[in-house]
Amino acid sequence: MQSSRLDKLLEFLQNEPEDAFLKYALATEYLRLNETDKALEYYESLVNGHPDYVGTYYHLGKLYEALNRKPDAISTYEKGMETAKKQRDNHAFSELQAVYREATGWDEDDDY
Repeated sequence: MQSSRLDKLLEFLQNEPEDAFLKYALATEYLRLNETDKALEYYESLVNGHPDYVGTYYHLGKLYEALNRKPDAISTYEKGMETAKKQRDNHAFSELQAVYREATGWDEDDDY
């Protein structure tokens, strides 16, 4: 029997338990499977254990929004923008800035 994508990712993670990409892939796979609690667990683990993994912030923020946790989403977007700035990742910054502005009802007088 062929293993599912989730099973393969979990197996890979056993061999590389601190691999940020694998955790990100697992979070995304759990989200795809509508297992939001597990997705949230992995995304939160990433921002806490691998805060420089900038791709996480967008997806975690969007998940918070879907869970009606807007203040958490906004805070996540802010942290993500700070991280993207430090890394000079203009693409990630731009994406985070767009969702931040949408979530906050941004106007031109705001800093971000």
